[in-house]
Amino acid sequence: MRIFRLLLLLLLTGGLPARLPAQAVIEGRVPLPPARPAPVLNQRYEIVSQGGVVGTNPPLAVVYLEGRFPAPTVPAKAVMTQQNLAFVPSLLPVAVGTRVEFPNLDATYHDVFSYSAPKRFDLGRYRAEEQPVPSQVFDVAGLVTLRCDIHEHMRGLILVLATPHFVVTDAAGRFRLGGLPPGRYVLKAWVDSRTTLERPVELQADTVLRVDFP
Repeated sequence: MRIFRLLLLLLLTGGLPARLPAQAVIEGRVPLPPARPAPVLNQRYEIVSQGGVVGTNPPLAVVYLEGRFPAPTVPAKAVMTQQNLAFVPSLLPVAVGTRVEFPNLDATYHDVFSYSAPKRFDLGRYRAEEQPVPSQVFDVAGLVTLRCDIHEHMRGLILVLATPHFVVTDAAGRFRLGGLPPGRYVLKAWVDSRTTLERPVELQADTVLRVDFP
């Protein structure tokens, strides 16, 4: 009886949670280029530029859904650290408007900067214990290459996307992108600064769509 009264009260006051909209999932694989010879430094991934093409080594891809989506009500936040004299992660996708923090986890100074057109900045030299943690808001879509003014080998990439739906593949090119609204969109896969694959997709509610890029 007590449970019945509680349910009745919730119904009368509109207290029952609204049913969440049905969502879709895309999973599949992106063909990745072969890895280049291992770097001298002991780090899992590095950013390389060969013939003007910038990408990760071993290769990774960013898969994202392009379309019209509601603007977020709360600005997103992300973190790219400097650890063991490397940017971690080496490739960071973020939505437009995201604030990215750059904590220094090394026992040395770092100076993170970018000359890329979508975002130009220089954080200056700072140590691990300095507060607040330096940060930047990335409000223009595009590829941002990061460097350290002190350690010339350090490279990082921030891929700023005009969508909230994205994911980084694993080393084999596999991906799974969930929480997607039904509708017609374009699915894209960023492989490097000159290679972006795309496929039109139509998503149905509560379904898993398989997409393997050619």
